[in-house]
Amino acid sequence: MARNKYDVDEELGTPFSWEYCKRLLNYVVPYKKEMITTLIVMLISSVSTLLGPYLVKISMDTNIPNKDVRGLIVVCIVFFITIVVSALCMRYRIRTMNYVGQEVVKNIRSDIFNHLQKLPFSYYDSRPHGKILVRVVNYVNALSDLLSNGLINLLTDLFSILVIIGFMVFISPKLTMVCMIGMPILAIIVALLVKVQRRNSQIYSNKQSNLNAYIQESISGMKVTQAFAREKVNAEKFKTVSNENRRTWINAVKYQLLLWPAIENTSVFTVSLVYLIGVRSIGESITIGTLIAFVGYIWRFWNPIVNISNFYNALIMAMAYLERIFETLDEPVTIANLPDAYDIPEVKGSVEFRNVVFKYEDEDREVLRNVSFEIKPGETIALVGPTGAGKTTIINLLSRFYDVTSGEVLVDAHNIRNVTLDSLRKQMGVMLQDTFIFSGTILENIKYGKLDATDEEIIRAAKAVKAHDFIINLKDGYNTEVNERGSRLSVGQRQLISFARALLADPKILILDEATSSIDTKTEQALQEGLNKLLEGRTSFVIAHRLSTIKNATRIMVINDGQIVEQGSHDELIDVKGEYYELFTAQYEIVRAV
Repeated sequence: MARNKYDVDEELGTPFSWEYCKRLLNYVVPYKKEMITTLIVMLISSVSTLLGPYLVKISMDTNIPNKDVRGLIVVCIVFFITIVVSALCMRYRIRTMNYVGQEVVKNIRSDIFNHLQKLPFSYYDSRPHGKILVRVVNYVNALSDLLSNGLINLLTDLFSILVIIGFMVFISPKLTMVCMIGMPILAIIVALLVKVQRRNSQIYSNKQSNLNAYIQESISGMKVTQAFAREKVNAEKFKTVSNENRRTWINAVKYQLLLWPAIENTSVFTVSLVYLIGVRSIGESITIGTLIAFVGYIWRFWNPIVNISNFYNALIMAMAYLERIFETLDEPVTIANLPDAYDIPEVKGSVEFRNVVFKYEDEDREVLRNVSFEIKPGETIALVGPTGAGKTTIINLLSRFYDVTSGEVLVDAHNIRNVTLDSLRKQMGVMLQDTFIFSGTILENIKYGKLDATDEEIIRAAKAVKAHDFIINLKDGYNTEVNERGSRLSVGQRQLISFARALLADPKILILDEATSSIDTKTEQALQEGLNKLLEGRTSFVIAHRLSTIKNATRIMVINDGQIVEQGSHDELIDVKGEYYELFTAQYEIVRAV
């Protein structure tokens, strides 16, 4: 659970592997036609550009000494054509590779998002949502330039180096050998920098993730921050996290920038040697045109080396992001359909727990201990007990948001681990304690429970839970736009909308987790009338701390310390004078005192 903090770095669960690069290339394969075409176009551009120094050599050594104006004009026209060809090729590359890069980024992001929707609740319990969000947005965006230009530029630059070396050898093998002196020096520098660069990039990605997590947490809790006047304290925390992000970024960039001056100094050193040896050899085996052309090729030789070093730097940074991205994609989907899972038939509503034991990951304490009970179709079961007793865990296991540690959960005698998730959950209506309202209209939010529902069905469900009256009094009625999480609605209004959403699905099994906790007494009385009709013919599980709302339940189960300590009707449990009696009378006394 230590990951679930903004100030704790996420350590990678697996070491770096070049398999990540292979997996990234798998996203590029569908666009191999565009990649190959662009590569051919860029090779043509590279050859056109590299003809320049050789054309200068012809002009210096032949056309100008011989006063061949016609030949000089031809050389100028050819030179101009090479510039035009190079420009057209560059335009094609920019358009095509930006398209390919964005398509690949879109596909990677879609895969992450789709995978996140399949991950169990335990995954989200163990890390801040900001650290998840940074993978889907920031890290994937960081790959955009690498995919749009990096791969093609790398291949083009490698080709250019080979062509340049060919031209250099053709012009002067002697000066070519001098130029190659700097390569071993550069190779040693790169070897020394590679490990420290990767490590610093990983540290920076950690701090970037922490910063994103803190910002997300702060925005989500802004009302609490302002209510307790914590702005200055939070600003100091943000400053600390932000400074860590800045410091690690500087360290990462510092080592990246060491490569460029190393290449620059090496290139200047080799060019100086070429000038020194070339000038001394003029008139013997080297002409002025040859020396000028060769120096032109030297600078062109080092340009792709610089480009490759920039690609290398981008790749090192991208590796840190790729590790995080593929770590997320490799996160196991523990709540999934078994290979031989089948669709559960239309549910009648019987539910059975057989010796169910459950504990959360990385925890030794058992939340539920050998829980067993049988529910007949149409019964309304109320779960009561102190906070943390295991009430919500029971309905989470029934919905298969988590899997049992041991034991079995059966619906109509079907072990829910053997049936498909969709077929199970589509026959359940769930209203959790933490109601969530999506951005959009109220109509769309209720319709979320049944996407093909008509407006009449939506209004009927809203009327049943007594939400219709407050909805039609809003500015645009059912078409009123609400913000994410429904911040412009009261807590009670959000619960009513969430309740209508659950009921619209016409579920055979209805689960209500504190469904009326934030509804006033008058509204609750009206709501209870609608619920009594809707609960008929359904198996219902109701969690309620307000015990007056569950007096009519078929059976009340008292949960304490992960076990069912009492069960029976309201009157039966009152007569027993056990834990339920104590809870009920204590609550009754509090109400009388108020």
